[in-house]
Amino acid sequence: MIPVSTTRPARTHARVLRADVRVALDGATDTVTLHGPVSSLVLRPVRGALRTVLDRLGGEPLPGEELYEGFTPAERVRAAALVERASQMLAHSVLSRDGAPPRRELMRLEQTSRDAGYEPAPVDTGAPVRLSRFAFCRSRDGVLVLESPLVKFRAVLADRGARELTAALGQPVAAGLAGEGTGLGPEESLDVLAHLTGAGFVEAAGPDGTFASDTEPKLRQWDFHDLLFHSRVRSGRYDGVFGAVYPYQGEIEPRPAVKPVPAGETVDLYRPPRRDIDARDPSLTAAIETRRSHRTYGERELTAKELGEFLYRVQRVRVHHTPDGPGAEEVISRPYPSGGSLYELELYVTVLRCAGLSPGIYHYDSYGHRLALVNDAEVERRSLLNVASRSVGFDVRPDVLITVTSRFQRMAWKYRAMAYATTLRHTGVLYQTMYLVATAMGLAPCGLGNGDADMSARVLGLDYLEESSVGDFLLGTPGPDPAIAGDPGPEWHMVNSPEWSLPGEASFAP
Repeated sequence: MIPVSTTRPARTHARVLRADVRVALDGATDTVTLHGPVSSLVLRPVRGALRTVLDRLGGEPLPGEELYEGFTPAERVRAAALVERASQMLAHSVLSRDGAPPRRELMRLEQTSRDAGYEPAPVDTGAPVRLSRFAFCRSRDGVLVLESPLVKFRAVLADRGARELTAALGQPVAAGLAGEGTGLGPEESLDVLAHLTGAGFVEAAGPDGTFASDTEPKLRQWDFHDLLFHSRVRSGRYDGVFGAVYPYQGEIEPRPAVKPVPAGETVDLYRPPRRDIDARDPSLTAAIETRRSHRTYGERELTAKELGEFLYRVQRVRVHHTPDGPGAEEVISRPYPSGGSLYELELYVTVLRCAGLSPGIYHYDSYGHRLALVNDAEVERRSLLNVASRSVGFDVRPDVLITVTSRFQRMAWKYRAMAYATTLRHTGVLYQTMYLVATAMGLAPCGLGNGDADMSARVLGLDYLEESSVGDFLLGTPGPDPAIAGDPGPEWHMVNSPEWSLPGEASFAP
């Protein structure tokens, strides 16, 4: 064990403008604007000591005593207030301990949230430390960075020694030994560790030898990818560009609003008259209150007419708008809402039994309201059905399996950071639409929580990265279901619903 003090002289902790911040000066009004990756900060008036401290922040990383060198106490207070106000535009820089300025920068931490702060944490050289199980390394702008959905900073691993130290923390190691063989001195290793621990990237073991991210209940119940996804698809904890910014406009052609249907066998589908639907449909309340998932199906086959009506009411193109000028977007409208009217979701219908329609795997042409055959191999139909059965937990035999895919680039061409999350939202909206339409038609629907996107891409002849599955849905005719037959039993308790019961409704199960 290396008995090194963890007290850090101030000169090892410096502040510097982030590399992605641009400074604009208006000399006539003494106004300085700091343009960051997602926001800007206007400072005025900036003169004298304030101008000096900004100039220094734009150079090499400087510790506090050098950043404010030569200032009077009053100037120092004003300069420190400016640094605090501009904190999101600055980075915390950890410097080497060797030699005279300019010292080697070991690591810098960039603030990724407006509401953020940390202090370097004392490190017990004998305590086991490791990276949090939520921390991860990736390449960003050609530099290795350390990030975590739990941390409102990004650690830029500027020095090879800092990178090797981070790699060593992939497994528990005594803090005093963590930097061995990395090229960092013992005190430099503890400097880096103190910042990584204070920010939250590194955790020290408790008295019982366990780590918080393994034992704390609210952390244990988060999977790494789920928490990372949550932190990235809503603004607030991440400083990346977000929203409808058209990141590839002028560089990549957008995907067409309507997916082209290749030449081949097609089947025209029934188009239900609106008056017929209005005459026999139950109320919206009735459809919502009687909606449930069916996992067993009746002896009667689904008909091509029923399938045609279902697809028409769920996914058909209602309106198609083509661009008529520079920058205009091609958009469509379908029966459910979609962000930006982009409608990136497609339906592939695996027909297992359907009166009037041959078994096969079809793509639904939502513009022409027809089915286009893409695969007629029985073994492939069975492969898709087997995956659906695994998702349900037993062998299911629906009439139709609907695979929902996303043409990802329809979303990514317009939206940055939220494209995939919005696709999943759309999938949920489409599920609900399918549930309500199926219920209104007296059919048996069931949305699935899992599917094999890789296998379905192969079966459907798709490029996994361009278009692959994001949802699966079973459809058939109603059959006996033990889950709701007779008395639902003591495990089901009706809550807030007796006065909402509908005629003929004996019980309810989700």
